[in-house]
Amino acid sequence: MKHLSDIHPHILVIGDLMIDHYLWGGCERISPEAPVQVVDISRETTVLGGAGNVINNLIALGARVSVSGVIGDDENGEELRKMLSDIGANSDGLIQQKGRKTSKKSRIIASNQQILRYDKESKESIDKASERAIVSHIIDVIDTCDIIILSDYGKGVITDAVAGGIIATAKAAGKKVLVDPKGKDYRKYRGAYLLTPNKKEASEATGIIINDEVSLKKALVSLKETCALECSMITLSEDGIAIYDQSMRRFPTVAKEVYDVTGAGDTVIASLSFALSAGLGIDEAAPFANHAAAVVVGKIGSATVTLSEIEEYESSLHQSTSDMHIKTQEEIFALSERLKREGKKVVFTNGCFDILHVGHVKYLQEAKSYGDVLIVGLNSDDSVRTLKGPTRPVNTEADRAYILAALESVDFVVMFSDETPYELIKNIAPDILVKGGDYEGKLVVGAEFAKELKLVQFVDGKSTTATIARINEGTLC
Repeated sequence: MKHLSDIHPHILVIGDLMIDHYLWGGCERISPEAPVQVVDISRETTVLGGAGNVINNLIALGARVSVSGVIGDDENGEELRKMLSDIGANSDGLIQQKGRKTSKKSRIIASNQQILRYDKESKESIDKASERAIVSHIIDVIDTCDIIILSDYGKGVITDAVAGGIIATAKAAGKKVLVDPKGKDYRKYRGAYLLTPNKKEASEATGIIINDEVSLKKALVSLKETCALECSMITLSEDGIAIYDQSMRRFPTVAKEVYDVTGAGDTVIASLSFALSAGLGIDEAAPFANHAAAVVVGKIGSATVTLSEIEEYESSLHQSTSDMHIKTQEEIFALSERLKREGKKVVFTNGCFDILHVGHVKYLQEAKSYGDVLIVGLNSDDSVRTLKGPTRPVNTEADRAYILAALESVDFVVMFSDETPYELIKNIAPDILVKGGDYEGKLVVGAEFAKELKLVQFVDGKSTTATIARINEGTLC
């Protein structure tokens, strides 16, 4: 996954944009006017909903996002435009239609329990002028986009004309269109690369009750043929994802804990699009989307997922490679900030770790025991030569980093070239800084940037220098 953090595809999202509005408060009495609760509102929040949740997920993954849709000439429309701007999405493709109501769904939450929702929106199809304006905009920007998402929430933006015009434009430009469909008739999406219906939606669209492998394949084939798709897909909730192009494959997932499935479909189509835009094939993109969804359902409310969270999830399943745990300094600085925001205790230590031995392993295990995440700063080859002399290191920095990253106690490895890790520690600002017991009573570089310093005693007789000496003497057995 390391290379994905270096890629920032440009993805165009067209669909039904909404504002999800929350009024939070408490309730201690019943109204004397009617048998209803009186909620004392203490705070008010708004987030992007509908296709906006797809946009949020894409931005969290690192994509550049452009948006097209229809808003009303109203206060909610201006609020929505500003919300898109605030998260860095390009909203040049928003079409304002006179007389249309921008979708806003307001929820009253009392003591963490939703007691009422009221909606203000237009649900009829957008007018012909808006249809033409959307398709015209797509024609203008198609060459700058890597992939297109149609996020259909059934609120009137993805009409037959809009879907058909966008898919035709994309096919002519050699670009994939992914669709989160709505309704029972999917023929308006003909020619898309794939659709992402869940099992219930696919059953309703095909008329096939999906209850075993045979019916699943039959539904996949039916969708592919009816909609002229390049690849057919059905999401299966906790059973993962099934796809069909020339053959059927299933990609299972394992969510550790499921708190809320809200927005999981948005996460799937966003992560699929991101992975495909980054050059992954469908057989790599599907597991990636599975893992993204598994992270999201472990959160409460419509949520997003980052590449780092997907990496952590894959690591927890023992499906990650050492490469995924080796970070650049820029990546580790951003990662450590996020981990601390999430309340994780970050531990840092550093060293050459030239010839890994039991003393290293026990030292790192104890270091990890002091917190939640252990980051190891690794001296580069030039740095080791400066410290140890021209005959060192025995193993290259790439080999040393890979072996360290494979240890269960090590979460992340980051290289540094300076003689000391001062700048690294300064920027990470760990909760716990761990050094060897030989630093007792000595000045520890970077200690002022950590909340706490821990000294760990080495295992007697275990060191890289001693190991090399035994090799040279021929006494190592």
